[in-house]
Amino acid sequence: MKLFFHKLFHWEYWPFQIVYIPIYFLWAYYALKARTIFFFNTCNPNMKNGGFIMDSKIEIYDLIPQQFYPKTKLVKEKIPFDEVVLLLENSRIKLPLIAKPDIGLRGSAVKKITNLEELQAYHAKANFNYLLQDLIPYDHEVGIFYVRFPQEKHGRITGIVAKEFLIVEGDGLSTIAALLKANPRYEFQLQALEKEYGTQLNDILSKGEKRNLVPYGNHARGAKFLDYSHLISPELTKVIDEMCLQIPEFYFGRMDLMYNSWAELEQGKNFSIVELNGAASEPTHIYDPKHSLFFAWKELARHIKYMFQISVENHKRGFSYLPHKVGVEQYRLHLEQSDKIVHF
Repeated sequence: MKLFFHKLFHWEYWPFQIVYIPIYFLWAYYALKARTIFFFNTCNPNMKNGGFIMDSKIEIYDLIPQQFYPKTKLVKEKIPFDEVVLLLENSRIKLPLIAKPDIGLRGSAVKKITNLEELQAYHAKANFNYLLQDLIPYDHEVGIFYVRFPQEKHGRITGIVAKEFLIVEGDGLSTIAALLKANPRYEFQLQALEKEYGTQLNDILSKGEKRNLVPYGNHARGAKFLDYSHLISPELTKVIDEMCLQIPEFYFGRMDLMYNSWAELEQGKNFSIVELNGAASEPTHIYDPKHSLFFAWKELARHIKYMFQISVENHKRGFSYLPHKVGVEQYRLHLEQSDKIVHF
């Protein structure tokens, strides 16, 4: 009951289908103007479906200059595990590493792999293509939303979200499980963490000892999102804009990146892209607990308007909207893929 009421009075935990109800009407309005509900694919013409559904992460990484993201390799579904080990050796990706679906869904099936036995178990269970990726050696993560209209020479940052990982701190007395239960945000993740860590949750951490149980900033996996949009600066905008201008036909999306220090990030030093998301990107700074649902609706509407306007401009430049029949089939495949990942 405690968790039920916590979720009830904190909209950030509500199902997105509920949060997005007003946005569906806005989408319908734009669909009528564009004469198709699948206008989004011209938003980022070089991304499959504009980066909205069924977009391959490896194909998006291939658009980004290699110096901006960690070593990443695609593993095809159900290939012999010996081939996975060989791929790992040839790529020089080192353990521990991150494994994640090539076509993902809100952080589902993303896992830190510490040894070959864990990798073999992941591979045996995965009924989808997935990526192996070097761990990024920086402590901090942010999501930066970038928008540029096709006729513009430079873009802008429209929002920044900082991410606090799911980290527990020991008191010398309590088990990890007890520490998780003391924080409603973490207790929501208890079932998933029990599945992943098993009896390790019975460990007692010494006073002041910290353990990061989910080493990536995903809201659905317990990370706390904080609105850092006040830190948008000309220096940071220049760094992000110069990088995004090197990504062909990229106009709208959120990049999640890790960095060493904010001062270095503003100088374009010591940072790496975790993922680049296209038309399906959310302005995730809305999930800061200080923000109201009305603020969230306003920001969602603002960014969907940007996406629609960019899509229309690119359509005028000669990029075709997704045919309705193709769009319906892509959405069907998206639902199938989502079901696989959610039940991983």
